[in-house]
Amino acid sequence: MGAISDSKWFLLCMWVFLCIQLTQCSVTYDRKALIINGQRRILFSGSIHYPRSTPQMWEGLIQKAKDGGLDAIDTYVFWNLHEPSPGKYNFEGRYDLVRFIKLIQKAGLYVHLRIGPYICAEWNFGGFPVWLKFVPGVSFRTDNEPFKMAMQRFTQKIVQMMKNEKLFESQGGPIIISQIENEYGHESRAFGAPGYAYLTWAAKMAVAMDTGVPWVMCKEDDAPDPVINTCNGFYCDYFSPNKPNKPTLWTEAWSGWFTEFAGPIQQRPVEDLSFAVTRFIQKGGSFVNYYMYHGGTNFGRTAGGPFITTSYDYDAPIDEYGLIRQPKYGHLKELHKAIKLCERALLSADPAETSLGTYAKAQVFSSESGGCAAFLSNYNPTSAARVTFNSMHYNLAPWSISILPDCKNVVFNTATVGVQTSQMQMLPTNSELLSWETFNEDISSADDDSTITVVGLLEQLNVTRDTSDYLWYSTRIDISSSESFLHGGQHPTLIVQSTGHAMHVFINGHLSGSAFGTREDRRFTFTGDVNLQTGSNIISVLSIAVGLPNNGPHFETWSTGVLGPVVLHGLDEGKKDLSWQKWSYQVGLKGEAMNLVSPNVISNVDWMKGSLFAQKQQPLTWYKAYFDAPDGDEPLALDMGSMGKGQVWINGQSIGRYWTAYAKGNCSGCSYSGTFRTTKCQFGCGQPTQRWYHVPRSWLKPTQNLLVLFEELGGDASKISFMKRSVTTVCAEVSEHHPNIKNWHIESQERPKEMSKPKVHLHCASGQSISAIKFASFGTPSGTCGNFQKGTCHAPTSQAVLEKKCIGQQKCSVAVSSSNFADPCPNMFKKLSVEAVCAPSTTTNA
Repeated sequence: MGAISDSKWFLLCMWVFLCIQLTQCSVTYDRKALIINGQRRILFSGSIHYPRSTPQMWEGLIQKAKDGGLDAIDTYVFWNLHEPSPGKYNFEGRYDLVRFIKLIQKAGLYVHLRIGPYICAEWNFGGFPVWLKFVPGVSFRTDNEPFKMAMQRFTQKIVQMMKNEKLFESQGGPIIISQIENEYGHESRAFGAPGYAYLTWAAKMAVAMDTGVPWVMCKEDDAPDPVINTCNGFYCDYFSPNKPNKPTLWTEAWSGWFTEFAGPIQQRPVEDLSFAVTRFIQKGGSFVNYYMYHGGTNFGRTAGGPFITTSYDYDAPIDEYGLIRQPKYGHLKELHKAIKLCERALLSADPAETSLGTYAKAQVFSSESGGCAAFLSNYNPTSAARVTFNSMHYNLAPWSISILPDCKNVVFNTATVGVQTSQMQMLPTNSELLSWETFNEDISSADDDSTITVVGLLEQLNVTRDTSDYLWYSTRIDISSSESFLHGGQHPTLIVQSTGHAMHVFINGHLSGSAFGTREDRRFTFTGDVNLQTGSNIISVLSIAVGLPNNGPHFETWSTGVLGPVVLHGLDEGKKDLSWQKWSYQVGLKGEAMNLVSPNVISNVDWMKGSLFAQKQQPLTWYKAYFDAPDGDEPLALDMGSMGKGQVWINGQSIGRYWTAYAKGNCSGCSYSGTFRTTKCQFGCGQPTQRWYHVPRSWLKPTQNLLVLFEELGGDASKISFMKRSVTTVCAEVSEHHPNIKNWHIESQERPKEMSKPKVHLHCASGQSISAIKFASFGTPSGTCGNFQKGTCHAPTSQAVLEKKCIGQQKCSVAVSSSNFADPCPNMFKKLSVEAVCAPSTTTNA
């Protein structure tokens, strides 16, 4: 009996141990939330795409995300980077996915791995490798065997890599959810039955990989069980999953928007973003991912669209260069703290909604254990509201929500921003570009072994396979000496129709003109008078891709390049259609073929030294110069405002495409209140959409760095310069009654402890200190950062108090209190507004 009892006891212990282990390393879900290791969680996540920054930046970006109150990092997996040719993989450098995930794990954060492998993301070809287009019989994202085979093979490759490194939460790793497909809803409806069959197949394929964590599909209402369908958008409080047992997840809360060349910069006020997030949480949402939290840079030719800029800043809480964007970062951090105070009530109760007025509501979560959290909302975009809730009065700003973790005390209001605003500037560096040399691209002819000649016009991508943005189309036309235009008549007019995206037209080696499409209308036409001569004339069209399309049903079938008609008007014979003549094609540029951008290749090109002034309007010109790395550790950018359009490389690595295209839009103003749309808060009209191009410091050597650029149109390279991005001004505005989380702890515990006063916090960047107080007023100041003005009530000691506390310090805090400033107007609502200057810290030797 004793032996049997011992045996049963051993088995029972083993069973309990295994259960504990499974509970400790598991992710499941119910209708309320993801359940990680047995506990429901409200999670905040942020998108950081590993190839849009450098490995040297990753750890800092991840730490800033954690410090900002995030629980997880979200990233796509970029198929075209990892499998540039079938079966040949690249996971090195910026593409080291495993290293990136392990750094996230080291920081103690979770991962949402969006395998796709279609990603959209304003990325070239939506993340698909271009070779996939040329697989016989392939049709993208539908019930097509060649496509499904390739997709499954890559998905399995990524999943197995993660398993081998034990990176899924079920193995003790950080990956808590994975995504298959991406924003398929529109395509699913467009494709009909084959689309639904593909969708069902993709879900089954993913689930069968047995990762031990849930799979999601975003913007796909028909996601089959057990896959969770999720929401993407500016607002998702309207969203409900397709089954009552699934949690409400927001996989893309758009923190801003992307930019396109010739378009304005689009920003989303943090008051509206936090309002949207709080709306989602109060309706039962439990997972929010900010797309983007750090946007980064589309290095090389990775930008899609077409016409997406090299910058992918996205107005994210961490800017393109890795610097914190205030107040967006800090205000969201405070939001995360406030919601986490409500977590227990949110996850154990359903909301009860009560009307507080025409536009005002209360969402109350009351748990059986006695916990209570309330959200008081005012949806009126123009007027504040004074409401009564639980026999207490509350003031709600327009278009805002107040959070009450104990159903009594306000700790956060979405429209009341108390953190500082940081203003960035591009400042000159001590680095000079020296020893300029130029090389002119050959326009008139090409080597026979690098050209093909056929009758008619060919689609560009079919010829280039995206090995270059550039494709030459060339043909000849014979002009008789008797043509009327040669004897005082009007020059003939050439009309060239293109399906995208830009072109430069040359007649006998001389630029005749250029034409450009747009993201909204890729089809465009060149129309221009041409200078033809007696005899044989060469018409050469340089067709240029500005990123391949990244979304839309069957975008792999969309055409790029000159597909005609190409017509000449004004000859004695009338209209002459050149479309079906013999055309010669050359892929890429001579400079590309000779690898002029590499610092390690000794080419036989005769670079020309001399004055840049004579070259500044010369089209199709290569430039190179050398420079030493700028001093300091601030992020760097290349000022390309003096150039036209082209590409630029540093030490052989591509910074990306540049284009000094001037922004058109409606930059008439920006209010946080009211429903946000991409047309609402536009900036930079009349200025180049992108002037500065991020240069990672890790790409530089101390001395003798090589800059190479290819200019298509003509520009003044002597004005190119290196700039550093720095915080130059910090501002803050805090009222006497600003919500304070510290006070909630005191009040909720009902302890007789002195209440904490609201404070103004000023913080310059590392290596900086506050050098001056440009403005300070405790009273009734008005205006915004850079434009503050004193009101009728002003404490004369304001400036002195701030200077005493802050000058010479990297950061300082000042209580917003009458006792600090001597009350200038008793019984009046007051606030403190401050503008301070940040400058490099100076070290004094004793």
